Amino acid sequence: MTTFIDYYKTLGVERSADEKAIKKAFRKLARKYHPDVNPDNAQAEQKFKQINEAYAVLSDAEKRKKYDKYGKDWENADAYEAARQRGGAGSGGGNPFGGGQSYTYTTNGGEADYSDFFQNIFGGAGSFGQRSRRASFSGQDLNATLRLNFNDILKSNKQVLTINGKQLRVTIPAGVEDGQTLRLKGQGGPGQGGGPNGDLYITFQVDTPSIYRREGADLYQTLPVDLYTLLLGGKLSVITPSGEVVVTIPAETANGDKMRLKGKGLPVYKSDKKGNLYLELQAKLPTELSDREKELFEELAKLRK
Repeated sequence: MTTFIDYYKTLGVERSADEKAIKKAFRKLARKYHPDVNPDNAQAEQKFKQINEAYAVLSDAEKRKKYDKYGKDWENADAYEAARQRGGAGSGGGNPFGGGQSYTYTTNGGEADYSDFFQNIFGGAGSFGQRSRRASFSGQDLNATLRLNFNDILKSNKQVLTINGKQLRVTIPAGVEDGQTLRLKGQGGPGQGGGPNGDLYITFQVDTPSIYRREGADLYQTLPVDLYTLLLGGKLSVITPSGEVVVTIPAETANGDKMRLKGKGLPVYKSDKKGNLYLELQAKLPTELSDREKELFEELAKLRK
């Protein structure tokens, strides 16, 4: 019997957790157990695979719905429902393939135990006499992680990935987020009994420079500005994702004031728009003052009084 893995427990979230909480938990664990952070650590690698598997299911509304209802047999949910509709199996309606035997299934701790059902209906020799039918199943979904540099998300680009010995040319859309998952339909494991192939889910890890804080397509940056420029005004060069720009600092700008550079953020995912870059101006106070500088500041202090 297949060992049941509680995906909610794997990510450390409640069953009622929303999409945002699930994504946040995944990102935190993915960073902690990533193979690059834990080289030659088999346990961390296994944990990383489990985290990706759990996120691939719980981040997909349809898969999560099946998982919540069928537990470890969620991948066979469609076959089970089809069998029930044909003959009422699982609800006391008898064997969906004929005969007088019926099955009743109960839940244990929130997980539906349908294993006996699938073994009797689809397993074993696959035969129920002359009226047997061969079941078809979708192939296994595969999960992969792709690490991207910051420049990789500034515009759409193509990359060649090797999955299970097969090379795939994948288009990476501009603006993908850290922890975001892309589904490639039919690129997973082969189907059985004429069933369709599974899907491939690629989860992105985006290395964002530490000077930025990202929120969607918007970027936030703390910009140190010397005291004199804040008081008297001036110009500063700022590096943005799209290149260097010169910004004008108005005279008597307060410490902590914010400036918006419209359209200087990241590309909006699957859109021709761009986010903004927000600068928080942080006063950089002078140090190691000379005697003359101290005198001038003392005079300024007297004038202000």
